[in-house]
Amino acid sequence: MTQTSDAILARMMALHPKIIDLTLDRVWRLLSALDNPQDKLPPVIHLAGTNGKGSTQAMIRAGLEGMGKSVHAYTSPHLARFHERIRLAGELISEPHLSEVLDECYAKNGGENITYFEITTVAGLLAFSRTPADYTLLEVGLGGRLDATNVIDKPAISVITPISIDHEQFLGDTLTKIATEKAGIIKRGVPVVVGPQPEEAMEVIEATAARLGAPLIAYGQHWHVYEERGRLVFQDEFGLLDLPLPALLGAHQIQNAGAALAALRHLGADEAACEAAMANAEWPARMQKLKTGPLTEAAPEAELWLDGGHNAAAGVALADVLAKLPARPTHLICGMLNTKDVSGYMRPLAPQVTSLTAISIPDEINTLSAEDTEAAARSVGIEAGTADSTMAALKAITAKDPQARVLICGSLYLAGHILRENG
Repeated sequence: MTQTSDAILARMMALHPKIIDLTLDRVWRLLSALDNPQDKLPPVIHLAGTNGKGSTQAMIRAGLEGMGKSVHAYTSPHLARFHERIRLAGELISEPHLSEVLDECYAKNGGENITYFEITTVAGLLAFSRTPADYTLLEVGLGGRLDATNVIDKPAISVITPISIDHEQFLGDTLTKIATEKAGIIKRGVPVVVGPQPEEAMEVIEATAARLGAPLIAYGQHWHVYEERGRLVFQDEFGLLDLPLPALLGAHQIQNAGAALAALRHLGADEAACEAAMANAEWPARMQKLKTGPLTEAAPEAELWLDGGHNAAAGVALADVLAKLPARPTHLICGMLNTKDVSGYMRPLAPQVTSLTAISIPDEINTLSAEDTEAAARSVGIEAGTADSTMAALKAITAKDPQARVLICGSLYLAGHILRENG
């Protein structure tokens, strides 16, 4: 009997004692055993950065598809199902196809040490190499220099979205160190689109690009983007575009849209394709309004939102979105991982919210306890309590205020749980 992808993925988890172990040696070994599928991909657009990679990728994909192109896309982590990570020529990978490439990679690995992310990334590359498409979008998992996606000799273009402090235990405790890892995706002679950056990060990127002769296409130098009268205005060496605002909510999406447009223009996109990038991009759990499912049925008068942002920069972006929504009492249901800067995430949100109900993320070994999340919220001035589940929290909030705005937030793992349970 053919094993399901879930069973194969469970076996893969046991191939390495650590979840994260940054090196490319194991990836190169397995790619070689599979006859180097990374060398047989359609032109690659490689994206790294701390914030905005997924949104930027979604807009680039929408723009390329607006040009009539077929696009592979690789992203992580998934939210509800693993299949979300691998999109083949526009469609999520099928269960039989996923099981087939996972099984092949598992067999070729021969029981050797390899992390879950590494072997599943190789499976994605293998699937991409066997399916015709015009472009391949590859999103870095962590860092860049030693990330499992960083095996493409000469991408068509590289993109680095805004860099901030995150994953210090793996990437370093300064912006300079983190930017050095992210800039590791820059390849000799390959143009690199760069979103807005702190000065220390930009210095590293510029130095790396200069050393490798990689043409820079940088925010504030080679392209500009801003909102004006409810429209998005983008300008680069090709001219000025007046476009609708991105379908993805938030002021930070203006900058992500700019990076996507800069990449698309370099790839020859016309104005119609750029408009498609704004209008048609979809990215779950980024200020996603929940419209169906048990949660919405339990609180029919409430306004329900879901967001998976989880670091300090995401807190700032989310606070900005909330400030611009029509006035309405806003209550957070929040679950976070114990590896995150919880107070840094919550502090910018404090002025925008009425209360926070803390929960533990279901079935997640690294969840922060509801009590610790509650304490962090109180420490930044948010009225807080705890609940046993999202549903219990929602019912308690809407019992007092049936028409509340409720935002479920704090982690992509929590967002994934909500999307699975509320689908």
